[in-house]
Amino acid sequence: MKATKLLTTASIGALMFGMSAAAHSAEWRYAHEEFEGDVQDVFAVAFKEYIEENSDNSVQIYRFGELGESDDIMEQTQAGILQFVNQSPGFTGSLIPEAQIFFIPYLLPTDEESVIEFFNTSKAINEMFPELYAEQGLELLKMYPEGEMVVTLDEPFTSPDDLRGKNIRIMTNPLLSETYRAFGATPTPLPWGEVYGGLQTGIIQGQENPIFWIESGGLYEVSPHLVFTGHGWFTTAMMANQDFFDGLSEEEQQLVRDATEAAYEHIIDHISGLADESLAKIQEASDEVTVTRLDEDQIQAFRERAPQVEERFIEMTGERGQELLEQFKADLEAVTEE
Repeated sequence: MKATKLLTTASIGALMFGMSAAAHSAEWRYAHEEFEGDVQDVFAVAFKEYIEENSDNSVQIYRFGELGESDDIMEQTQAGILQFVNQSPGFTGSLIPEAQIFFIPYLLPTDEESVIEFFNTSKAINEMFPELYAEQGLELLKMYPEGEMVVTLDEPFTSPDDLRGKNIRIMTNPLLSETYRAFGATPTPLPWGEVYGGLQTGIIQGQENPIFWIESGGLYEVSPHLVFTGHGWFTTAMMANQDFFDGLSEEEQQLVRDATEAAYEHIIDHISGLADESLAKIQEASDEVTVTRLDEDQIQAFRERAPQVEERFIEMTGERGQELLEQFKADLEAVTEE
């Protein structure tokens, strides 16, 4: 005898309600490059919370390594598997050469207030970059700073001469390679997942990252000499698959933009004082750590090598890169002269 399953009026109603809700809601997938609690993750969580508090949509966050390395999550976003991605220009530079502008050393100021004002007001950031990203099927929603770059090494250094023969890990980025060659080191591209082991075994002697990542990734344990060179800030970009974004209703597009702005405001508050907190944690955790802050004369020896990196940027990017660089400098001048 065949068993039959009868749907009650109540169960049919529940099913229909679920189908109706599904038609008006979606789960969006968002991947980034960092660990839980790091800056990109804090931004992603703030974005998720805003979306879920103000709509029936949900956001699934994927952190570093869950879907692969940075290149993997970008490919998945371009293919439409992911709706949102957070990726630094260090990796995006292979798609968008102009994004490498952030690796021209000593272009950005060192003080946090000026950097934030630049990101808030820059025409290059807020008008020119979205057009470049759109060419790659990406809707650029926000660029934001994460923190000043700090170099760690197997011994302290104060001059380019001290970096001779040192293999410094870099992201896979031609202009960043040029920067460290200019600084006297040997640039060595390595995936993030191999950095700790590379430092531990001596394959590489150093690397650069914001201080919070040096702390959260435990890099100070195997590369204990921290040097503040003042040469740049780690910058990242949050973007969407453009076909996905264009397919949203006007209301949902505005929801995404509002969530992005809310996350941006949250992250700007979050990074204030974060570097000092992270450095304090590092120094508390290890007696082997040394901290060197280059003085103006020492910085000048590195700054003098920046023009050759700038020239290489223009060679790589042509007229568009030249135009972007000029606007970048004009925007910075407007901020620093205030």
